Amino acid sequence: MSEPITAIAHYRVRDGHVDEFLDLVGRHGPILRKLGLVTDEPTRVYLGHEKESADPLVIEIFEWIDDDAAGRAHTHPEVSEVWEAMDPLCEERAGRPSMEFPHLRAVSVS
Repeated sequence: MSEPITAIAHYRVRDGHVDEFLDLVGRHGPILRKLGLVTDEPTRVYLGHEKESADPLVIEIFEWIDDDAAGRAHTHPEVSEVWEAMDPLCEERAGRPSMEFPHLRAVSVS
């Protein structure tokens, strides 16, 4: 098994839908954890605004348990249900997609 992969999800939430979106994000982490797809590291959620505008931006940070966990999540109906509900609440902005999901691996720089 490989080491955990940090996901930093960027959600460009439509104005007026932040509360509904945050309810979905609140379900997201526990479902992933129940399915054994993420580590025990707590999911962190941040609410802010796009740099260029006052449009809402939600950031969710969590750790996939390994390189393959995100792929396994795509095959699970409980996860798909949440992801499909999130999609219409987000929008493309300034040439950027409605959602972005960079996956990062921690490195030592010392």
